Amino acid sequence: MKKIEAIVRPSKLEELKEAFLQADVKGMTISEVHGCGNQHGWTEYYRGSEVIVNMLPKIKFEIVTTDERVDELVKLVIATAKTGEVGDGKIFVLPIDEVVRIRTDESGEVAI
Repeated sequence: MKKIEAIVRPSKLEELKEAFLQADVKGMTISEVHGCGNQHGWTEYYRGSEVIVNMLPKIKFEIVTTDERVDELVKLVIATAKTGEVGDGKIFVLPIDEVVRIRTDESGEVAI
């Protein structure tokens, strides 16, 4: 099992959520996050002083899936979230040792 974390532009929230549902993803966690990378942010003025704002709003999708679906879902994120501009985001794939469904005590892939 693997966990896919995709950090994308806020404007891609609904489009990516719908793409995951169409791909029969059974569950996902979506969070509003802030971060910085190559995009670096911008300069604003607050009470006459220059302030560099480098923590930009992003959306993080977290999905746990079988090993067999990882490539398919990573390609889906790229196809849906890519604009070709700096700030499109990142995808992280992490190993998952165990999943347990609290309600039924089921574990492993059946608990996804």
